[in-house]
Amino acid sequence: MAPERRGTWAMRRTGGAGIGVALGLCAGLAQAADLRPPALSTPAAPATPTFVDWSGPYLGIEGSAGASFGNYRFGPSTIGGQPIPAFQSGDSTRRSDTGRTATTAVGGLFGGYNWQTGPYLYGLEADLYGANLKRPVPSNAVGFGYEDVDPPFSVIRGKTDLYGALRARLGYSFESYLVYATFGLAGANARVLATYPDLATGAVASARRDLSFLGFTLGAGVQYAITPNLALGLDYRYVDLGRSGRFDLGNVPGLGPVTTQAAFSSHQMMARLSWYPYGLKLPAEVAEDAPASRDTGRYSFHGQTTFVMQGVPGFRAPYRGENSLVGNQVQSTTTATLFLGVKLTDSTELYYNPEFSQGFGLSRTLGVAGFVNGEAQKAGAPFPKLRSNRYFIRQTFGLGGATEDVPDGVNQVAMTRDVERISVVAGKFALGDFFDGNVYAHDPRVDFMNWSIWGSSAWDFPANLPGFTQGVMVEYNRPEFAIRAAYTQVPKEPSNDVLDPRVFERAGTNIEFEERHVLPGLDQPGKLRIGLFSNVGNTANYRQVVGLTQSGIYDDINDAAAATRRPRRKTGAYINLEQALTPDLGLFARASVSDGRNESLSFTDVDRSLSGGLSLKGTAWERPGDTLGIGAAINGLSPSHRAFFANGGLGLLIGDGRLNYGTERALETYYALSLTKAVTVSFNYQLVVNPAYNRDRGPANFFGTRLHADF
Repeated sequence: MAPERRGTWAMRRTGGAGIGVALGLCAGLAQAADLRPPALSTPAAPATPTFVDWSGPYLGIEGSAGASFGNYRFGPSTIGGQPIPAFQSGDSTRRSDTGRTATTAVGGLFGGYNWQTGPYLYGLEADLYGANLKRPVPSNAVGFGYEDVDPPFSVIRGKTDLYGALRARLGYSFESYLVYATFGLAGANARVLATYPDLATGAVASARRDLSFLGFTLGAGVQYAITPNLALGLDYRYVDLGRSGRFDLGNVPGLGPVTTQAAFSSHQMMARLSWYPYGLKLPAEVAEDAPASRDTGRYSFHGQTTFVMQGVPGFRAPYRGENSLVGNQVQSTTTATLFLGVKLTDSTELYYNPEFSQGFGLSRTLGVAGFVNGEAQKAGAPFPKLRSNRYFIRQTFGLGGATEDVPDGVNQVAMTRDVERISVVAGKFALGDFFDGNVYAHDPRVDFMNWSIWGSSAWDFPANLPGFTQGVMVEYNRPEFAIRAAYTQVPKEPSNDVLDPRVFERAGTNIEFEERHVLPGLDQPGKLRIGLFSNVGNTANYRQVVGLTQSGIYDDINDAAAATRRPRRKTGAYINLEQALTPDLGLFARASVSDGRNESLSFTDVDRSLSGGLSLKGTAWERPGDTLGIGAAINGLSPSHRAFFANGGLGLLIGDGRLNYGTERALETYYALSLTKAVTVSFNYQLVVNPAYNRDRGPANFFGTRLHADF
């Protein structure tokens, strides 16, 4: 992922200590000569706070769709006094869901009261919200005659409907933000149902039990004051409702009564809008300063959070494979990142980026080669998952000549450096931090979200499932151009989260040349980037596995791929253009290609790609902070890669079981509405024709919203 646009901090100082002492001495001499009673002095005005005062009552609404996940645990369960196996829900995997539950809707109301002393806040809050947490827990009830029932009967399943909570809040206010932790009591009502057939008659019987639970909740959140009366925020809470007592769920004909116990827990992420009826005390400098106007000195501290909700209605799909896109669904993703940096010396910087992520892309980030949500990860999780995504050191060697001032920003401590320089980065990072950049299309948190529009999608950059790798990057920079190269780890095998430690046998090499120019006639800046890559990883050869399957040596082509993987090379190239046409209008274009002989390791199933579009600032309609973007992409496969999917192959993201090949084409448009200098709400639409290169599927329409905040 590319670094996002961020603001900087400025340190304000007041001087004049010597002048103050001189004036004081003069005043003292005058009083001694005058001998009149001294005038009453006026108290110094208190310093204006640099943070919002959140004191007072507030009300609000909260909601999400697909961003909250839970877990049902049943058992020990019995039929007729005999234990029933396989009644505990399991963990989610990338390709199947064996019991984790996902909400289709969560929403409600909340209210509370805050007390604040300085920047420190404490308060009480109550909320009431509806949920649709439900998931059958399958069991074949081995030993009771259900082994051959297909699909297996969900003998016991559960559903929660209404949650309520009373929570204490402890927080810290800075600038226009409030970060806080919460803890308290939570309750919910639930329904537990049993369904079972009479194996003798074929009749189906069912039973229901209504339960009430009381447990605890822990959480944290962040909110941002967008006006003196309104604030936007994200709130995470873990809710554990405990375990019920044993209860009956009717009788299975011929076997006896069903008994069980139930336990419920969930992870919930809410987007919130808060209303403060008496207004927030918002200092003038906090309201007027841009985040980019402050300088932190030797340290850099920034953060971001992004919430994406995306849905796809139904579309033509006569058949479905394991990696197919599914219609009529909504999913959400949430990320929250800290960007921490310190300047160890004038030329040495150290950075660390911990990140929480939660949620899945549509169909668990499967079904479209140029996937439609740039925040969706192959390592998605139903609960907030903490990863150390970046930790790296950067050493800069100045080569003399002109210098430039670099403001504080994301993964950039404020400093002065030589324009001509050599930089060395070592550690964990994303290759997109340094390669294939584009000011108009490279950050799915604020601009285009389609993988084939914000990136060169035939570039199989080495990365783990969230998109990061470990290695070394070296860059030589001059005013008119830059050359950079990286040598990094690759995954142990395709779509694997573990990076291969054998860097002298299997690794990735990437080289990029960046040319900077001013377009004649328009007097507008532009950049042209040309990149080459060559990766060696543990992969299968498409032509070989197709031959092994068609000859009957393997029944399943995916078994053939797994059995024949060995170190193989994948090479390719990309070209990337960004060009300002006016101060508000920019053009971008990309073309990328790979050899298409061997499996892709990390990114997606694309062998050639062409994309481009326009980005327009809203100055013409008096919204200079807004952005309107429109882009398109077309992706294709090599002949051997097509044959792999036509014979039932499963790739990194796609695989319908068969293939009626056609190029995958995508159109995307978005409007990013700037609410403040740090908060943006975007509306996104995408049309994908021939998803997964299959003429038998689609076209599919995707509708999305995105909330992004940074500091």
